Formats: sequence, C-alpha cells, structure tokens
Amino acid sequence: MTHIITSLCLRDGACVDVCPVECIVAGKPEADWPWFFIDPNTCIDCGACVPECPFEAIFPEAEVPASFEMKPKQELQLFRGDRWVAEGGELVDLTDDSQWNHEFYKEGVGPGYAAKNM
Repeated sequence: MTHIITSLCLRDGACVDVCPVECIVAGKPEADWPWFFIDPNTCIDCGACVPECPFEAIFPEAEVPASFEMKPKQELQLFRGDRWVAEGGELVDLTDDSQWNHEFYKEGVGPGYAAKNM
C-alpha cells in the first residue's frame, strides 16, 4: 500500500523534506501535474508525510475519502482544472485522485522522477 496526495495539495513541499525514501516529487509541468505525487512502488508507508502537510491532503490509499467535508476557505486544486475555494460543508470525492498519483509514475504517461530535472 502507499499514501496518496490528493487535490487538497497546494504544493507546500513539507512532505518532500520528511520522506525518508525520497519518493515524493513535485508535478511538472505544473499546469499538467498540479500536485505533489508519491511513488507507489517506493513508498514504505511510514506516514511521515501525513502530519507535515498543512493542507491535510495526504491519506493512506485505502483511506482516501469518498465524502470529504471541506472547511470554510479550504482550497481544492482540481486536476488540470481550476482552484476552488470552499464555503464550508461541501462534500467532495477525493478517490479519483489516486488514479493521477499512479499515472504520474506510469512510463509513457507521466513524468515520474524526471520531473525533478524539469
């Protein structure tokens, strides 16, 4: 199992600094890959990144919520879409975000670790 960074990610980067296996990469180009992404094949599921995220955007893959309640003024960066600011109380499905995490590292689809050199 791995952890997933969801569309609640606003690219703070604290997660990268604490990852002991350096498997978190900032998506580039940012317009195409707007979040940070965790390599599911390298992640050791230690969870060190979870408390470091100021946006509470990281979940164990099996626990990514299908009905996440947004807080007032909490932001959501839609994949290849607009940034959205919640009024509070809206329910959003974050489960589709798992797909993009896996796609980022899939050969021929996403940039994976090559994004570090972009």
